[in-house]
Amino acid sequence: TTEQLRIDMAAELPSGRMLCNTVGRGQFPRAYVAVHPEATAVCWFLDVYQRDQTANNEQTVYDDRIEWVCTPDPPEDPYDLVVWGFGTRGETELVREMLQLGYQRLKDNGRFVAVIDNPEDQWLHAELKKLFPKVTRNPIDRGVVYLCTKPGPLAKVKCYQAEFVFRDGDKLIKAYSRPGVFSHRHIDVGARTLINFMDVKPCQHVLDLGCGSGAVALAAVSRAESVRALAIDSNPRALECVHLGATANGLSGIETALDAGGNLIPRGEFDLVLANPPYFSHYKIAELFLKMSHRALKHGGLVHVVTKTPNWFAEKMPMYFQEVGAEQVKEYWVLSGTRG
Repeated sequence: TTEQLRIDMAAELPSGRMLCNTVGRGQFPRAYVAVHPEATAVCWFLDVYQRDQTANNEQTVYDDRIEWVCTPDPPEDPYDLVVWGFGTRGETELVREMLQLGYQRLKDNGRFVAVIDNPEDQWLHAELKKLFPKVTRNPIDRGVVYLCTKPGPLAKVKCYQAEFVFRDGDKLIKAYSRPGVFSHRHIDVGARTLINFMDVKPCQHVLDLGCGSGAVALAAVSRAESVRALAIDSNPRALECVHLGATANGLSGIETALDAGGNLIPRGEFDLVLANPPYFSHYKIAELFLKMSHRALKHGGLVHVVTKTPNWFAEKMPMYFQEVGAEQVKEYWVLSGTRG
């Protein structure tokens, strides 16, 4: 709905260099450059899968004037126009940071547009008024369009990055997170369960699938001598946080890869795979994690998957692994299997 609301208003927007996001498959930036022949657009993503799906869309006729970028922050070019689209269920801190980032990227007197698919919205309106001296509110049938103009630099810039510490045995490990990264500001209970359960031996090569802040990878490399870890995530901010954590803890054995399908994971090189799959997507991502784990493990290598819904994994894991077992740890289950 938000994407369609922006498509409907594309012709009314000023022409220039635009920064935007998409909550669809890039329909809005394509519509914008189609009606503004001299305009260019940068469409920013925090998920490489969504970026690749959008960039590889069949409707690529205007893509020579659109950049599809997946980076921790939007490119710092000066923009004439920023157009953010939000859904009613957006992550609060991420929306606040996107508003600030959009403001910072605008040229002075540049136009800022925020669209939300909630006709009753008051929250976004209040957040915009913290940044802009004047906010024009235009209610429409299925949402609200807010129009603002940047008067000059922000008086105060807020940092949304968080630092937190967790214990693994007798070690305190420092980790970082940002809005949009899974389990922002704290260690997830599932990740904590996985850390407590895993047995990492010296010189092992460990894969942390869907690493988030990297807490599991940081703990694995800290656990024994000469351990190496590869932390994989589709969110570039997650990898940024992993590197911050590795530097803060003086760990040199961690590498990262921005990867949604497992294409950057070396085959048959890992002794241990650790995974905390997301619960959305009707287990599509969970099954992808199992396939990636199978490809990544050495013969005899071990996978641990943590979940609150063990039945699906108990049914699926024997298709990929031998010696599959399950152990309950409070409200979680850890399912394990061996690469045959």
